[in-house]
Amino acid sequence: MTWTILAMMGVGFLLQLGTSEPVGQAGLSPVTGMFSMYGLAVVLDGQWYRMITSAFLHGGVMHLLFNGYAMFLLGQQLERWLGHGRFLTLWVVGALAGSVVSLLFAPGQPSVGASGAIFALFGAVFVIGRRLRLDMRMILVLLGLNLVITFLVPNIAWTAHIGGLVAGLAVGAIFAYLPARTGRAGGSTLVHALAVALFVVLLAVLAVLAPAVWSMVLTA
Repeated sequence: MTWTILAMMGVGFLLQLGTSEPVGQAGLSPVTGMFSMYGLAVVLDGQWYRMITSAFLHGGVMHLLFNGYAMFLLGQQLERWLGHGRFLTLWVVGALAGSVVSLLFAPGQPSVGASGAIFALFGAVFVIGRRLRLDMRMILVLLGLNLVITFLVPNIAWTAHIGGLVAGLAVGAIFAYLPARTGRAGGSTLVHALAVALFVVLLAVLAVLAPAVWSMVLTA
């Protein structure tokens, strides 16, 4: 799944470059406009797919290379630990969580990139690594540096990063600690599926409540 997602990210960026006017300007591509994460009105009007399609688009070459390299480093290890299905679930839920937090706190800011999913990988690898009693100091250093960059460098969607990180910590904990023991085959898979489903339901509720939250903020 790691290599498949990397390939999809690459294809998405090539589509942006090839359809832009002039060619080679990812931010000017109609693909970016149609599939990026943007706004309460647009997303809640039925374009929910933007919450995941935006993760396969990027604002520039360095943006793609940074996310791709992090995906390469973290994804392979996590996929070995979790298996294909759980790893894909983690990645998708991380991307969705980043989009939901963007809806709540920055609904008017257009954003693209797999950063929400990447931060979910950071969160999950830390939790699972601790569960396996591994030395996670290097991961903490990398995560800390990325958080500093998130808040110091302009035009970075901090909401996607924080949403993805929270999702990674939560889903990573589900996979690492639930259930403590299972007495039958498939028991852990069922528990994981139900727990992750509940987390996704929470994300859906938050997304639906986003307009009400902003209405209260604007009238306060």
